[in-house]
Amino acid sequence: MRMNRLVRRFLITILAIAGTLAIGTVGFTVIDHYPPFDAFYMTLTTMTTVGYGEIHPLSRAGRIFNSFLIMFGVTTILIAIGAMTQTIIEVELGDRLHQRRNKRMIDKLKNHFIVCGFGRVGRGAAAELLHSGVPFVVVDQNPERTERAMLEGMLAVAADATRDDTLRQAGIEHARGLVAALATDADNLFVLLSAKGLNPGLYVAVRAAEEGAEEKMRRAGANSVFAPYALTGHRLAQALLRPHVVQFLDFTTQDIGQDITIEQVSVAADSEMVSKTIRDMQLGRDLGVIVMAIRKRDGQMIFNPPADTAIRGGDFLIVMGRQESLRTLEALLAGRSLPRTG
Repeated sequence: MRMNRLVRRFLITILAIAGTLAIGTVGFTVIDHYPPFDAFYMTLTTMTTVGYGEIHPLSRAGRIFNSFLIMFGVTTILIAIGAMTQTIIEVELGDRLHQRRNKRMIDKLKNHFIVCGFGRVGRGAAAELLHSGVPFVVVDQNPERTERAMLEGMLAVAADATRDDTLRQAGIEHARGLVAALATDADNLFVLLSAKGLNPGLYVAVRAAEEGAEEKMRRAGANSVFAPYALTGHRLAQALLRPHVVQFLDFTTQDIGQDITIEQVSVAADSEMVSKTIRDMQLGRDLGVIVMAIRKRDGQMIFNPPADTAIRGGDFLIVMGRQESLRTLEALLAGRSLPRTG
């Protein structure tokens, strides 16, 4: 928006100068029959106050016209110089102020996510994080990409994500997770090693392009590794073989405007729901939430848990429902008391 305003101001200034030159050229041509080029040159020297004198003698009417042209032309030039100076100052100061404000906001981030790379994969990850409303920062070496991220309302740093100082600038020590979506597996591996070295407890999801890179990423400490090409091929085949399954997965993982999503909700040790069974909690009746799976604190995953399955502190419930209901469930399982209604 700021750039559009500056461009508009520049165009108005150019049009004002061009209009004044055109009026002067036509005036000298009509009033004193100057040749077109001489009329243009006379107008230009008048506007710029060079003071070479009259190219051809001016009549009384020509001098009256030239008097008004001097006042109007010089005023136009002065306004143009002032507007261009103001534009340059606004661009320089605006960029610096924006960078400082961006840095201050990044410095305040806690428990946030870092997206390294703003290509096709990185943009998709950033868009999902933005939709979820969680704090995150984008890191990309390409200034045009970071500018695009900031125009979309994201915090961004234009720097090399493989450098430790860049990760520190993005708040790696206080981050919750990191997405490595750079162009090459080598760069992603480098980011992974650097990130784990700076924050060993960081959850890192890595993009792997080449076959065989997935296992190397996991050995290097990646918590999740995704191969976009393999996943796309698998999804295309699934769309042919099991179209209704794919439709259901799209329903639960994409924003389709029905406010329904799948979420993981942690169970706090002091929650009043601890030791209760799925049947006792009556989540379907009271909240309209479906418990699809339980990830026990020992890592065991129970799909479609029976109604008599009891939950424990440290478990994660994989649930599906409306976002408002999921927030209510999250508050219950976190041990926070809900406000009374009615």
